[in-house]
Amino acid sequence: MPLVKVYIHFVWSTKNRYPFLDTGELRLKVWNHIRDNAKEKGIFIDFVKGYSDHCHCLVSLGIDQTIQKVIQLIKGESSFWINKNELTKDKFEWQEEYFAVSVSESMLDKVREYIKDQEDHHSKKTFQDEYDEFIVKYGFERHKG
Repeated sequence: MPLVKVYIHFVWSTKNRYPFLDTGELRLKVWNHIRDNAKEKGIFIDFVKGYSDHCHCLVSLGIDQTIQKVIQLIKGESSFWINKNELTKDKFEWQEEYFAVSVSESMLDKVREYIKDQEDHHSKKTFQDEYDEFIVKYGFERHKG
């Protein structure tokens, strides 16, 4: 049996970065649902949290899981669930784009702490600031055209 440990830090936002997840109570419901639903689908979420307009998710990929499939299952099902349960006033959607970066074993605790501190973190900086930092920190280039 293969033994695999590949951690991915996913970050994605709500459609147009609209603050759909505007209360701590709603966010907690959504994060718990994402974790529970992923577990049912065999996706191991190590940590999940975010803010009113985005989500961070630390996932350990299984041997037959791809980044694309995991993010599709998490985002697609959670937006369906949010809408089915009418948890937001307007139709809820996640943005199509997302970040996915690998996390080494030695950095896991640091990433967990970073995700855990999202509420406090975003009292000081916007998601746009965080997004711009990710672009620079991880060497992503924006496509022009």
